[in-house]
Amino acid sequence: MRNGIILRLLGALAFAVAVILAPKPASAQMKVAVIDTQRAIMETEDGLRAQATLKKMFDSRQRELDKQQDELQKEKEEIAKQQGVLSQAALQKRVEKWQTALVELQSKFVSYNQELQQKQNELTQPIYRKTMAIISRLARQDGYDVVVDRQAVPYVRSDLDVTDRVITMYNQGGGEDDAKQPPPAKKPAPAKK
Repeated sequence: MRNGIILRLLGALAFAVAVILAPKPASAQMKVAVIDTQRAIMETEDGLRAQATLKKMFDSRQRELDKQQDELQKEKEEIAKQQGVLSQAALQKRVEKWQTALVELQSKFVSYNQELQQKQNELTQPIYRKTMAIISRLARQDGYDVVVDRQAVPYVRSDLDVTDRVITMYNQGGGEDDAKQPPPAKKPAPAKK
């Protein structure tokens, strides 16, 4: 009886080794593409227009902030010059006025940054959605299993990068949202005879 158990265990062990060592069937390789999403969004025609709009807005705000900062710097220098001339109360009043103006300038800077960020999101969100629709369409069309953002990988072969293709497809009018496209027409059922 003991020999029977040992023989069965040896048989099971031999079977397990045979299964483990048996050649595995070839599995299909995963098809991967890489895209620089940020570049794809910003280098489309819409992305370039959005950048130009944001730059105009930024430059205008920056000139305004620079002008106010220069005025505050001049005021600070004036206060320093008049330190020995003005009474302590008058000097304190000018310093407080200057500090209030500085806080207002800092608040305006924060507000402008928030406004620019909001405008950037407003301008780039539609471009992002269209770009994602194109990436999805390209993946289905070319049989990609995975499309990875370039920022997520430290190295990638250049032949796996589809960024330029996505930009070209977008600029050629391929950027319409899939949701906006009408669903495919159903084929009519064959007529019964």
